[in-house]
Amino acid sequence: MLNISTQTTKTRIPEEKLGSFHLLKTRYAHSFERLKRTMTVLISLGIIVMFLPWTQNVRSTGNVIALKPDQRPQTIQSVIAGRIEKWYVQEGQFVSKGDTIMRLSEVKDDYFDPNLLDNTQLQLDAKTFSKMSYQEKVRAIDTQIAALEQALQLKVSQAQNKILQTQLKVQSDSIDLEAAKINLEVANEQYLRIQGLYNEGLKSLTELENRNVKRQEAQAKKISQENKLLTSRNELINAQLELNEIQADYRDKISKARSDKYSALSGQFDTEATIGKLTNQYSNYKVRTDLYYILAPQDGYITKAIQTGIGETIKEGDAIASIMPAEYDLAIEMYVRPIDLPLFEPGQKVMIQFDGWPAIIFSGWPGVSYGTYEGRVLAMDNFISDNNLYRVLVKPNPDSYKWPEQLRVGAGVKTITLLKTVRVWYEIWRQINGFPPDYYKKGNTLPEDDKLTLKK
Repeated sequence: MLNISTQTTKTRIPEEKLGSFHLLKTRYAHSFERLKRTMTVLISLGIIVMFLPWTQNVRSTGNVIALKPDQRPQTIQSVIAGRIEKWYVQEGQFVSKGDTIMRLSEVKDDYFDPNLLDNTQLQLDAKTFSKMSYQEKVRAIDTQIAALEQALQLKVSQAQNKILQTQLKVQSDSIDLEAAKINLEVANEQYLRIQGLYNEGLKSLTELENRNVKRQEAQAKKISQENKLLTSRNELINAQLELNEIQADYRDKISKARSDKYSALSGQFDTEATIGKLTNQYSNYKVRTDLYYILAPQDGYITKAIQTGIGETIKEGDAIASIMPAEYDLAIEMYVRPIDLPLFEPGQKVMIQFDGWPAIIFSGWPGVSYGTYEGRVLAMDNFISDNNLYRVLVKPNPDSYKWPEQLRVGAGVKTITLLKTVRVWYEIWRQINGFPPDYYKKGNTLPEDDKLTLKK
């Protein structure tokens, strides 16, 4: 077996007997040489390309928006319920701020009165005059109270003077009574002396009788003075009672006047409350009347009429038409995956391709791309959107070409966010392994523990 195998191996077949091989060798020898050279060049170019710089990037899509909220498309709404009576605009028409969009008519029975404002104004005027009447009544009562208080002072002064006079009269009568008592005592003593002398025969009966008469006169005078004193004291008591009656009477009158005053003030305050309510109601009616005309909130273009026809009724807050502001600052909202969000930061450069604008893009070599525009990252949302992506806002780069003037809100865009520049072989290796782009920014360094971990 070994000898047979060895003999077979050493057997050589002449090339002349291999006709196909000879034919290929002679006919395609030049092509084989060219193929070898081509493969050598391509492999060399591939090796060179592997060491070329490549800019890492994150691709995403989005659309054009207005940067400020008041510059974005909005709907014009009705504040009140009403019935459509007339349209003053059509779709695509430019309107200035304050232009009339539509006129409504009333649908609530509380506001059907065509003279609602005039009737409310009449009620308001009537209540105003009523308030003035109450004010005049309060002034009159104040004057009446002042007059009563002044009269009270005069009456009290008169009564007090009368009391003083009566007190003096009582004192005078008291003195007269004491004098009458003394005269009576003197008359009694004289009578007793004359009587003693009469008994001794020294005085006559006539003189005794005269003394007796004088004694009786003194006693009568005493009694009279006592009566006068009692009368004076009664007059003093009556004067004091009269003073009390005067004070009580005028207190009642003044209290009644003050009660009337407070009643008038209460009526005045109720009227003022009614006036305030009517004033508020009149203002509401007037504002509601102005709301029958739907006005444009700002300069812009009527893009779509949401409510159509004449005679249709709408509710409060219903959208009537949509308007696009005439002036707006463009921006882009693009959506990125959560894994790519840490790669973004404000001011980062973004390459943009707008739908409808042709472009030649080499994502890894932005310098040789054509037809793209530049933007800068403005902000990133801190919460995820409904599509499970994060929204990133991009504004125009003032140092680059201006965005097209024909660009409109809502246009689609494709974006390429430029990151770190690496070698082509590294980018291929990263893509094959599914690694994200380099996260560490320029100037950032790894902690020592992380470096040791990477070395291990």
